[in-house]
Amino acid sequence: MKTKIIFSFVLIISLFFTFPVATAAENPVKPFVVVLDAGHGGHDSGNTGHNKAYKESDIALSIVLKTGAALEKIPNVKVIYTRKTDVFLELRERAAIANRNDADLFVSIHCNAHSSQAFGTETFVLGLHKSQANFEVAKKENEVIYLEENYEEKYGGFDPNAPESLIGMVLMQEEYLDQSILLASLVQNNIVQNLKQNDRSVKQAGFWVLHNTYMPSVLIETGFLTNKKEGAYLNSEKGQTEMAREISNAIARYISSLSEANTNLKLRDPEIEQIKVEKAIEETKEDIYKGVIFKVQLAASSKKLDLQPQNFKGLKEMSRVREDGLYKYYYGETSDYNKIEMMKTFARQKGFDSAYIVAFKEGKKVNVSQVLKSKAN
Repeated sequence: MKTKIIFSFVLIISLFFTFPVATAAENPVKPFVVVLDAGHGGHDSGNTGHNKAYKESDIALSIVLKTGAALEKIPNVKVIYTRKTDVFLELRERAAIANRNDADLFVSIHCNAHSSQAFGTETFVLGLHKSQANFEVAKKENEVIYLEENYEEKYGGFDPNAPESLIGMVLMQEEYLDQSILLASLVQNNIVQNLKQNDRSVKQAGFWVLHNTYMPSVLIETGFLTNKKEGAYLNSEKGQTEMAREISNAIARYISSLSEANTNLKLRDPEIEQIKVEKAIEETKEDIYKGVIFKVQLAASSKKLDLQPQNFKGLKEMSRVREDGLYKYYYGETSDYNKIEMMKTFARQKGFDSAYIVAFKEGKKVNVSQVLKSKAN
């Protein structure tokens, strides 16, 4: 009997060493990879702002490095920089860096310019330009390809000055559009609410640097260097630190929302994009208006539609009211104005271009501007 016991023990030990046991070290969790791209660099200084006193490439780099330093403190987040010094990078190489590293997110940071004293922050996702102004911004950023050798061959005949060149760019990024919009909304909300920047909103435009990335991607125009006040702010240590803080906080919130909504799932699973949006919306900084309910009005029609997501381009949380002989269709219902702003942005990017916010108090429609003004006072 004793011999049998010894033999069994030896057999168990030998099996243990014959078949390796998987450990956490052997199967590490893939880090969430964020690629931060500082616009311009090297002989491409970007715009030089008011009286040519600033250098966009330096300001963007400073904001990127500060943003990255904050994100690197988050467990299981890996930050990769397209550049960490004042060097020139081709547009396609910026995207290639993200693709080679199987990035989960691509964020490109820039500063804006205009011949007027325009001011404010705007965040872009890839899409067909919906206005001439959006096209002009994209054209300005895309024109850096003219600084590259053999650009005609490298970019397959792409012409930054031709609107038709932008059409084919949208298709590749469509899978990630909703997630890009979500991050863009979080960035825009943080900067506008916490830094009191003028809100130039989340927009779609044809940026080449976003075109070739295979993950959610945004481009942030932090502000206008050509504006006297805003240019000085962005050129300052204070301005760059504050911008980096709000951008990194938005990215952290985005990552957190995906992690919670996608336990044991791929973060970029398109099947649960709606969950991601709703999760992140719930986590936004609250701005509660007690006694007031906000909704997003999508449409008014004589036709009575069933409130199923397929009738509203996938949107849930729909309601319907008959008023003045028409059916009015609303998306969302909340007393948090920040949340409804994000839902409006999401609805517009889904295709409801004329979506707008309405307010109700005690069941009656009230003027939104008056509601906002009353709280401010």
